[in-house]
Amino acid sequence: MSENNLEALRNKIVSLATESLKNNDATGWFETVYTDAEGDTSQVPWARSQPHPYLQDWLGKYPPKTDGKTAIVIGCGLGDDAEALAKLGFKVTAFDISPTAISWCHQRFPDSEVNYFVGDLFNLDSSLQHSFDFVFECRTIQALPLNMRSDSIQAISSLVAENGTLIVITRYRDSENEPDGPPWPLSEGELSQFKQLGLEEIRRDRFIEEDKPGVVQFRLQYQRL
Repeated sequence: MSENNLEALRNKIVSLATESLKNNDATGWFETVYTDAEGDTSQVPWARSQPHPYLQDWLGKYPPKTDGKTAIVIGCGLGDDAEALAKLGFKVTAFDISPTAISWCHQRFPDSEVNYFVGDLFNLDSSLQHSFDFVFECRTIQALPLNMRSDSIQAISSLVAENGTLIVITRYRDSENEPDGPPWPLSEGELSQFKQLGLEEIRRDRFIEEDKPGVVQFRLQYQRL
């Protein structure tokens, strides 16, 4: 995709999210992105048709125990991260708020053992709380406005089982001032909420992508002790 097309797609995403917020619906625009794509993954800016490279890198460096272990992928999109975890041996659950995204997952991986379902992070069944040995959150929090930040961090943290691991991939800002968005990068104060919810930060890796100079991204590993 050309740089002009990429810029047009970014502008479209910002416009959709802004309009959705005006209508007091912070998440409705995700479904619009998937339906408008009409099966073309290049029209979904976060779709890579492969597992996220920061997840792949972590799995290679710190191979987790998977035998008999459960995992969940938050905002799973088109399913590549969920499938990667399933191939390692996790019993994987994955959800997205977009019905079209979940339908797309079933089409792409018709024989998958992953339990895909349409779900709202803020309205998950209580049976899922503290149920997963491995929780993967990639850029979901940063896609939601700051007035939903504490609730999203609480909802994600509640999925981590005792001794479980949480991996968070997010953009980072070095100020507590409210940023322009979307996305809305996380601050140090916001990240500290994970600790307040009983999760210890085990590891923090910093990345700057070649095509996004100046944009700092973190991969954080937490554990519920």
